[in-house]
Amino acid sequence: MRLILAAIAALSVVSAAEAQQQNQSSVTSAFSGFSTKSDEPVNVEADNLEVRDQDQSAVFSGNVVAKQGDSVLNSRKLTIYYYQKGESPKADDRGTPKQGETAGAQAKPETGRSIRRMEAEGDVVVTQRNQRATGARGVFDVAANKVELTGGVVVSQDDNVIKGDRLKVDLNTQTSRVEGGGSGGRVQGVFTPKQAGR
Repeated sequence: MRLILAAIAALSVVSAAEAQQQNQSSVTSAFSGFSTKSDEPVNVEADNLEVRDQDQSAVFSGNVVAKQGDSVLNSRKLTIYYYQKGESPKADDRGTPKQGETAGAQAKPETGRSIRRMEAEGDVVVTQRNQRATGARGVFDVAANKVELTGGVVVSQDDNVIKGDRLKVDLNTQTSRVEGGGSGGRVQGVFTPKQAGR
């Protein structure tokens, strides 16, 4: 049975001009739906859900699919960490996603708790329209509005491809950095020029 987590997020919809600018940067735009600037809800589906009250987390496993706006995250496992009861995001946080109810779960996490961090593991794939980023592990720091993807990272937009070992994305500034591996690994890129009339 698939489980659904509807997490209410205070993430704002990007303007048309911002969306056009993001489409020019495939490294960053695949993750833009998960930015704290979007107000779209976060929906998570998985085969299993384990709630861990002691460390304030919920672990989704088995064919995990998380969606927010146009961005989709697929992984084998997704762990969502919450602020403790009575604790809230810092005043300078521009709104963090809040957890909704989990349909069909026997033990459901408390509603209205703010998410502080998400960790995706195993065949992590993030897509938005024609942009795609893959890796072995992804960490979404919600408060900082930053993402780090590691382990055989491949980022693509149409025929353009960038490969490296680590991808760091700052969703506040819409900047990203791809790094090579530690043992002489280098960043590789293939860029296909647009043909006239396309």
